[in-house]
Amino acid sequence: MGRILDRVNFRRAMRRWRRLARAAQTASLSELRDQRTEARQLRHHLDRLIHVADGRLALPAIGTNAFHRPPGTDWAWRPEAWRGPLGRPGLAAAESRASLGEGLTLFHDCATSELTLRQIRNLREEDLAPFGLRMDVFRFDGSFLSLVVDLPEAAVQGLTRDHLIRMTTIVEVEKPLEIFARLNVQHGPNTEQIVREISPDRSEAMVEFDLAYSKLNEKRVEHAWVDLIFEGPEMNQVVLRDLTFARLPRAAL
Repeated sequence: MGRILDRVNFRRAMRRWRRLARAAQTASLSELRDQRTEARQLRHHLDRLIHVADGRLALPAIGTNAFHRPPGTDWAWRPEAWRGPLGRPGLAAAESRASLGEGLTLFHDCATSELTLRQIRNLREEDLAPFGLRMDVFRFDGSFLSLVVDLPEAAVQGLTRDHLIRMTTIVEVEKPLEIFARLNVQHGPNTEQIVREISPDRSEAMVEFDLAYSKLNEKRVEHAWVDLIFEGPEMNQVVLRDLTFARLPRAAL
């Protein structure tokens, strides 16, 4: 009932302002002065609503899993940290093995941690992911730094050596930095590893892990994860605007 009354009142107000606008040329100056005051007050609230609505509606929708999928893709995924708000949005002086959201873990061997990791809201028009991840590294006295992304069970169901796993990311860095992605696939007691370098100087970086050249035991695949490895990260800021994965059959050799 309330919504019906709101629509009735809205139509009445529209008819009133339409009538006043048409009669503005012949209205008395005193009437026109009062109408102008009312119109300006109304416009202030309308402009504010439109501004906020335009901003919110332009943002990537929270929870979206929309991104480009190559033809033939049989599995695609965007991790939680880039898809929805986390209950714990950040870590300060982050310790090794600290987790941020489901399936995302930080690893390092610093004696004293001067690293922060925080989820941020993407605001750029070109962003498809609702959220990004920002890592600030100050003094770094360790020998390695990595973010580990655990792939869900669906990623390895039916996985064969005829598959490619494609990882796409948007990376921003304050200064040049070497970044590597390493796919790890556990099959029985063994783990197959494939390493690719990410080029952060591109707006969107894509790497492919081709399982055709691996020694994967297709019958014993259990689990997979990806290490994002950062070389020499001291005094740098890294923003991962998006991170997505897709699995597709490779072209026949």
